[in-house]
Amino acid sequence: MKNIQIGIIGGTRGMGKWFADFLRKQGYQVHASGSVTGMPVARMAACCQVVVISVPIGITAEIIAKVGPLMAKESLLMDLTSLKVEPVKAMLNCSAAEVIGCHPLFGPQVEMPENRHVVLCPARGEKWLPWLREVLASGGASIEEITPARHDELMSIVQGLNHLNTILMGMALGKTAAPLAQLDRYTTPSFDSKSQMVRNVFSENPRLYAEIICKNPDMQQVIAVYEQALAEIKACVVKGEADNLTAAMEKTAARLWPVENSRR
Repeated sequence: MKNIQIGIIGGTRGMGKWFADFLRKQGYQVHASGSVTGMPVARMAACCQVVVISVPIGITAEIIAKVGPLMAKESLLMDLTSLKVEPVKAMLNCSAAEVIGCHPLFGPQVEMPENRHVVLCPARGEKWLPWLREVLASGGASIEEITPARHDELMSIVQGLNHLNTILMGMALGKTAAPLAQLDRYTTPSFDSKSQMVRNVFSENPRLYAEIICKNPDMQQVIAVYEQALAEIKACVVKGEADNLTAAMEKTAARLWPVENSRR
């Protein structure tokens, strides 16, 4: 199937560009378009057997609505966004094409997906799924197939909770009396590592992280759990109960890593 043409809307930057480069290395003809450059949507749908949507979460449904109705039934429409329920629903509703939701769990700085996780959410059709599996497996990717709803539930923890914690740390640092410039001579390696992560999230693409958190309905439950945990920690701090906090941490460790704790 190397003679097929693949179109990537949003293929000039980020994960769209990564996927375009990855496919070209495998010998595929790829047409990448950006917001103002590249092949028009109508032409892409007409000449490409596969069209990939890789745009910001907030406009994904809008782009799908433009290209979906133009796709042939025997073609493949897929996306690379960080959430899956709404994009997959939009692709199913707006097109007759086969539909697969795809989420590479790594950033565009990775050259090859070797030993990296990629989640697939097959939604309609059987022709293109084996092809996509083979394409990703040829790069060494570890492929998981789940439903869009399960994907978003898991991502509320893997991505949502992770980024929420980073954003909270950054916002809390911004409200402290000592700016980072005054802390340089007193930081630990651990703090340096975390503050660099905060800087990356706040400066590189804050909109991406904001949408990952705000557009996932499952985040409401994650935030409720986070607030509960923070309240428990605060209660220990207010009372100076280091023993109680230690016990809570040990109990949590036993739940998260039962095998390791059973060996002690």
